[in-house]
Amino acid sequence: MYLIFKRFLDIVISMIAIILFSPFLAIIIIILKFSGEGEVFYLQERVGYKNKKFKIFKFATMVKNSSKIGSRDVTIRNDPRVTLFGKYLRKSKLNEVPQLFNILKGDITIIGPRPLMMLGFNRYSKDIQKNIYKIKPGLTGLGSIFFRDEEKIISNSDLPPNICYKEIILPYKGELEKWYQKNQNIKIDTYIIILTLIIILINNHNIIFTLINDLPKPSKKLKKLYDK
Repeated sequence: MYLIFKRFLDIVISMIAIILFSPFLAIIIIILKFSGEGEVFYLQERVGYKNKKFKIFKFATMVKNSSKIGSRDVTIRNDPRVTLFGKYLRKSKLNEVPQLFNILKGDITIIGPRPLMMLGFNRYSKDIQKNIYKIKPGLTGLGSIFFRDEEKIISNSDLPPNICYKEIILPYKGELEKWYQKNQNIKIDTYIIILTLIIILINNHNIIFTLINDLPKPSKKLKKLYDK
């Protein structure tokens, strides 16, 4: 019953949001068309439900072939691959708005673990790879909220970006998503939506523990890098 209700909300909320955002979408499309690389949408292959691949919709915020250059699928602070307007879209999270169409299609849900590129997915431990997408990936989730500014962690670390992502970020992100799988319900989903709206306005990763206080705690090393 919970999953049926969740799918119903996905359809209703995504349709309403698409209608409400349509004027902003039109403006963003025009700006992207005549600035930067001239690309508007970016269709990227991600790992989805039951580890099946699908194409995710995003507004283009990077130069062409960005996933094949620099730090590849890992974005660092002041990443030179990000376009001028792309920086604003990424900071405001407006670059994720086209994923409302993925929700409507049923590729993803509103709340769930973020779908990764295969390169990032392969950095997960075998246990996480096997279990994380037993539920549909989502537009937002516990990992998305806590790691709202994961670029800060990567920039503060002495490790290469890809190694930092694998050894520092992914283990805790996986723990958060495993916790969600075991505890998901309407109450937790409501908390996550509220926290998502707050974190866009107030960039404080610790806010996640204010409404959900029995979450697994981050390692001292991760906390030190985030609070640096």
